[in-house]
Amino acid sequence: MKSAVSSLVSSKNLTHSAISRSLLQHSSKPFSQRTLFIPTIPRNTKNLYNQRYQKLQIRTNSTSVMASSFKHEQARAPPSIPLPTPPVSKFKIGLCQLSVTPDKERNIEHARKAIEEAAQKGAQLVLLPEIWNSPYSNDSFPVYAEDIDAGGDASPSTAMLSEVSSRLKITIVGGSIPERCGDMLYNTCCVFGTDGKLKAKHRKIHLFDIDIPGKITFMESKTLTAGETPTIVDTDVGRIGIGICYDIRFQELAMIYAARGAHLLCYPGAFNMTTGPLHWELLQRARATDNQLYVATCSPARDAGAGYVAWGHSSLIGPFGEVLATTGHEENIIIAEIDYSTLEQRRAGLPLAKQRRGDLYQLVDVQRLNSH
Repeated sequence: MKSAVSSLVSSKNLTHSAISRSLLQHSSKPFSQRTLFIPTIPRNTKNLYNQRYQKLQIRTNSTSVMASSFKHEQARAPPSIPLPTPPVSKFKIGLCQLSVTPDKERNIEHARKAIEEAAQKGAQLVLLPEIWNSPYSNDSFPVYAEDIDAGGDASPSTAMLSEVSSRLKITIVGGSIPERCGDMLYNTCCVFGTDGKLKAKHRKIHLFDIDIPGKITFMESKTLTAGETPTIVDTDVGRIGIGICYDIRFQELAMIYAARGAHLLCYPGAFNMTTGPLHWELLQRARATDNQLYVATCSPARDAGAGYVAWGHSSLIGPFGEVLATTGHEENIIIAEIDYSTLEQRRAGLPLAKQRRGDLYQLVDVQRLNSH
């Protein structure tokens, strides 16, 4: 090996010196009178060059073969649904960051007024916080829980949402409330259409069980049952995927919604003072960026005297991960515009869907797969 390297070095030096001598010999002559010098490449150098070129050819060819076998259409099973044409190109969304008290009747009336104010400011879609009709605690969930399916007096919170959405002709993603169904309790989000009818009901899939010593410990699973299905719903303002708070940490759920043609993801949530500062905005921007769609979140306002203190900071995030609107921790109503034309612009400029490696990985939407 050493002799081969020495031979190559020697041949290079020989070639370089030959070229230098030729330039010195002919530099004083006019270009038309100069003799063209073509150095002879030693045989061992030529063989080494050929070997390296052949390896380069093999690598180039293998890369081309690999590129043709990406099979991006197989990266989602079943294949992704093309982004549907939304019923509107632009609209305003209202995020109602509400203070929550132990007084359930007050909470319901307070939410009603906030929705009305958002609608007066032009909101066609209004999003409420997680657990807006009850204190956020395992002791409170059974006491404040409502039978949503029974409706009426059995569910005054959803009865209000139905009445307001119908009267104001707006779509409401009703945050979440504790739901009682038989012996089970759920953390449930209801979506009401402009006709006041319940269009979808999402039960929180990932329960908030957390134990960070010296910081926060909370176990939703002590009282609540996890939901079983992702929820995506077609509304007058587009196709919406629903998650609740802790659901936002699981990117697979957002990926499923994107593969089902969602324009917007809504996450009512109540992140806490430990994970909120670090993760709340980060996760919103990640879900929006990864899936190239809008993400809207809504938190309760912060109450430093409550047993569970919410971080606040309700936001609207664009499909490039940009923060379009946000608030602090205090009670507030945010009105922001969603422009669906930016979805196609972002996806055209950064065509992630066509670059997925279906030959290496796959996201399986079990619910859709089983329905085929």
